[in-house]
Amino acid sequence: MAEVDENQFSLMSLEEELTCSICLSPFDCPVTIPCGHNFCQDCLLTTWKNSYSCPQCRTVFATKPELKKNTVLSTVVNTFNSRSNKGKAIQDIEESKEKEKEDVILCDTCMEAEASQTCLTCMVSYCEEHLRPHRENPNFRLHQLSQPVRDLLSRICPDHHKLMDLFCSTHGCPICSHCLQQTHKGCPFISPEEQRNLKESDLRGNLSVLDGKITKNENVLSLMTDMQLKLKDSATNRRKALVADYQQMRDMLVREEQDALFAVDQELESGQTKVSVWKKKFADNIDSLSKAKVDIHSLLSQSQSLAFLQSSFDMPKSANIEPHIPKINLDSKKVTASQAFAAALKKHLTDILKQPIETRQLTPQPELNIATVGSDKKEVPASGPASSGSQSESDSQKQKRKPRSHSPGRPPILPFFQPVPSYQYRGVNPLQFGHDPQWFMGAPRLPRPHSPGSQPKEGPKKRPQKNKKGNQSTEDKMGKKNLAHSTENLLDFSGKDQHGGLTPVAESTQKPGTVDIPPNLTSSEKRSDLLKYGTILTLDPKTAHKRIVLSEGLTVASVSDEHADYPDCPERFSVCSQVLTSKGFSRGRHYWEVRLSSNNFVGIGLAYSSVDRKGPTSRLGRNAQSWCVEWFNVKLSAWFNSSETVLENPNSKRVGVLLDCDNGTATFYNVADRAYPFHSFVFPFAEAVYPAFWIFSSGSSVTLCKLQL
Repeated sequence: MAEVDENQFSLMSLEEELTCSICLSPFDCPVTIPCGHNFCQDCLLTTWKNSYSCPQCRTVFATKPELKKNTVLSTVVNTFNSRSNKGKAIQDIEESKEKEKEDVILCDTCMEAEASQTCLTCMVSYCEEHLRPHRENPNFRLHQLSQPVRDLLSRICPDHHKLMDLFCSTHGCPICSHCLQQTHKGCPFISPEEQRNLKESDLRGNLSVLDGKITKNENVLSLMTDMQLKLKDSATNRRKALVADYQQMRDMLVREEQDALFAVDQELESGQTKVSVWKKKFADNIDSLSKAKVDIHSLLSQSQSLAFLQSSFDMPKSANIEPHIPKINLDSKKVTASQAFAAALKKHLTDILKQPIETRQLTPQPELNIATVGSDKKEVPASGPASSGSQSESDSQKQKRKPRSHSPGRPPILPFFQPVPSYQYRGVNPLQFGHDPQWFMGAPRLPRPHSPGSQPKEGPKKRPQKNKKGNQSTEDKMGKKNLAHSTENLLDFSGKDQHGGLTPVAESTQKPGTVDIPPNLTSSEKRSDLLKYGTILTLDPKTAHKRIVLSEGLTVASVSDEHADYPDCPERFSVCSQVLTSKGFSRGRHYWEVRLSSNNFVGIGLAYSSVDRKGPTSRLGRNAQSWCVEWFNVKLSAWFNSSETVLENPNSKRVGVLLDCDNGTATFYNVADRAYPFHSFVFPFAEAVYPAFWIFSSGSSVTLCKLQL
């Protein structure tokens, strides 16, 4: 047996060598690649997508290597697994036997057989054989028998050595008859059985309360599940609406482009026709001049003077015309206007789209109604008064607008519109300006909007009110402030999406830190706003895995194939190539930035100091004590408690982290000219959290940046 245990122990010492460095589990169908490293076949194929390289030494192969199963290593792994399972099974059997022995109550007389009953009068447990006198002898008729009792001494009064067959209600403890006459004299008492019944009744009442609470919690959970589905449906509907709106805008721009190109083509055709006519005219002039030149040479060749003098010659009319280049170009009024409009539209869009969506200037347009469709067309404000008598109209409203011409057979297009805020048009598609959807197909083409800086003719433009200092009024600011975009606003929690479209966004009443949905990640932030929370960090050498090499004042961590000569300590990671910083945070806001040498097999995250350091679950994000964003090949994922969320990979070279301990959030930014958030964790702080890093690829490194404005 000792030899088996010794062999098993020697095999257990090879556990680290029999573990896949990708999944951190024993090998499953191990394969060997040309560089000599072994991996699970499925794990290796997962890492091979666009290129073929060793995840451990980073050796690159020109073609996909042929993978063959390592039969020797597979046999060793199977032996290791079987012996591990066998040893665990034997240990479980022995523990169950010991537990069964402990549960058996033996006869106090023979100390061999299992006790059948306990006599509370004799205070002795008997087996069936030694219990016969109590069953057959009438002298034992009054003795009280019960089920076997393990600890009989607990039923004996320590003061009077009598059976405690009573229960004191005042002091809540069992007592004997002598205690009732002395220490507990005057106290109310009942039998233990009655006290048990009362306690059972109380516990059953507690059970009914718990059942009610469980039912209520289940109902709330069901409602929350329904809310999730409604959120998803509402988000889907909004996505469809956005796709439709942007598709209509693309269609309008395509039609505008086709109109502009068609105008250029027409002008080119007209110009080429004019050039052809002029070319023919100048070619005819050259022919007539050449013919006159031939006639002159013919006259000059006459040898007879009389014939020479009698001959006549007239200069052609083309000789009196001075040749010039006609002015022919493409600068017609239509082409010039189209090009100017395209340039102005491009500048207008550039100025709008380069701003964050929350700060873009929103200029609502007045709603228009098409009075008639056909040859006689009028445009009147939708909100204008209508009466049976004479109508009061301004001169601009009385003027008819000439619609832009378009090629036959092509549907009319709308002019480019300015964005309409949701608080101005509830439930209205901004592209339709309040019109019926069929207006796109049957209405005439409206003229282009007024040029930037000029006033529209439909009516005076309403300007935001200003206070004495010239600042925008509070009401106008609140209108913009309410344009918050967050997941909570995708659904009206009353259960009704009344207008089926854009609804005004109410200001959130939830306190910071109580929202379970990550904050809005659609807008960038100024880097200077984050740097005011900047903190100085250094890496903790006591936590660094032996493959991690620290340099440059403990601000750079890189991976080496050679293990460093670090002393063994409980804080050091022994399985995963990870390292923590020496400083943790439990309150306030803190910001730091990390520069990545490559976006491959690198992780940036946070961890409690209580995170596992030795087992496979010590990898960041694979437990409930750490959070991590991880680059694995070309995939970027967020990990927490072994749950993966795949993110869009911004290919960051510099990553910023803003930790808000008071609100329980950690936001990760792609840092360039501005800070662009790409993921946020929301979690309660049970203890101080430490910045943490995982680096796997040999030669990769992370650097804690010096923060400067």
